[in-house]
Amino acid sequence: MNSNNPFFKTKSFKENNEVTHNATVIDYNDTMTVSGTINKSFLMLILLVASAAITWIMTTNGQNPMALTIGGAIVGFVLVLIATFKPQYSTFLAPGYAIFEGLFIGGISAIFEVMYPGIVIQAVSCTFVTFMVCFGLYKYEIVKVNEKFRSVVIAATLAIATYYLISWLLTLFTSFQPVHYGNSLMSIGISVIVIVVAALNLFLDFDQIEKGVAQKMPKYMEWYGAMGLMITLVWLYIEFLRLLSKISSRD
Repeated sequence: MNSNNPFFKTKSFKENNEVTHNATVIDYNDTMTVSGTINKSFLMLILLVASAAITWIMTTNGQNPMALTIGGAIVGFVLVLIATFKPQYSTFLAPGYAIFEGLFIGGISAIFEVMYPGIVIQAVSCTFVTFMVCFGLYKYEIVKVNEKFRSVVIAATLAIATYYLISWLLTLFTSFQPVHYGNSLMSIGISVIVIVVAALNLFLDFDQIEKGVAQKMPKYMEWYGAMGLMITLVWLYIEFLRLLSKISSRD
């Protein structure tokens, strides 16, 4: 396991690695590059923002965006599952994910903005700064990704995912109130921990993209890598929204 991110699972990269190295001739123009992955990440970001504007405008105009918001989240999740098992289709799945996930992000962001004016720009700024700091730490090898680092981050991520899932199921069938709900100091502390873990996943994503390039994986893996990175950034952004809303509600 190299990352909790479904797009960076060892199996997918190993399979593609075997296919690539069994080829008789490897054309550089047909293999994964860092610049290509970066360009596709920016394109996905543009698609996500443009799509988010749809549900954002709907909310500001007094329309109910929940159908598109929930629908976008569901379709986005389905596209993630398909790409996990069929990475060769990432060329089409990645842009689709950005568009549908954008509908979800736009709707959620608009709702938070109505409740706490100014929170969206704060969350975006925090996400951008966190990304740049993590990228700088990785690029200049201040933080190095090794097996121990991977194991700790993956274990922490799985623990968070398990806790969220169990808490959600309990709230559906019981009157259980998870400790991360509300704006208590403990709830805020949990949000901070989750944000730290999400940020640490960025290092795993950077590392896997770099390894994919070194292993001369197929060109479509640029979309696969960009999609995986986008998933982590979306998670980080949502967690910042949650944290900032908890802090704002205490004022």
